[in-house]
Amino acid sequence: MIKILIAEDISALLKRYRLILEQDEECEVVAAVQTGREAVSMAGIHRPDVVLLDMEMESRRSGLEAAERILSYLPDTKVVVFTVYEDDETVFAAFELGVCDYILKNSTPKEMIRCVKDAYYNRSPIRPVIAQKIRREFRRVKKSESSFLFCLQIILHLTPTELDILNLLYAGNSRKQICEIRCTEMSTVKTQIHHILKKFDQPSTEDLIAILGELHIFEYLHRLKP
Repeated sequence: MIKILIAEDISALLKRYRLILEQDEECEVVAAVQTGREAVSMAGIHRPDVVLLDMEMESRRSGLEAAERILSYLPDTKVVVFTVYEDDETVFAAFELGVCDYILKNSTPKEMIRCVKDAYYNRSPIRPVIAQKIRREFRRVKKSESSFLFCLQIILHLTPTELDILNLLYAGNSRKQICEIRCTEMSTVKTQIHHILKKFDQPSTEDLIAILGELHIFEYLHRLKP
């Protein structure tokens, strides 16, 4: 018998899910609750095999927070999350915590029962939609890494003066402030900044600083300093 805990804050849906699962002779709903806090508490009491968690209950992240707490003391429990939209950020946040699968709230009874059994028997498949998300994430990471290496290579080949100016720009200094700090004419600073932008192939300092900030390159370089 598969012991199941359901957490869903909408009473009608909670009742529907329970009825669906209890129709299957292998499934036993040991608890049905409406908050993430109750899910954590009841999981400790009933030690379910599978937990079905709504992503959003008393707060937007209550499902994820409950999943994290449950898996911290019941690592063998299989957690499946309910969601309305298959947005990448939500799905990856759930998988990062150790959730084994997710299911849409409008899934058919057959799909829901199969999802629970797949989780219980450790056969949760990488469905085509999940595989697509994973491929998309790999492409994003690859692009980010390529950009990081590209920018790092340029930074390592900047002159000491250009690197100093780039650091000052990254720290939020204006051109006027850079002139005062370096005791340099404005025309000279403008020329040096122009050369920096040309090397990075960026149209403005704002665009360049935004990219460097997103890639955390200067934080990386500072960690390398003895």
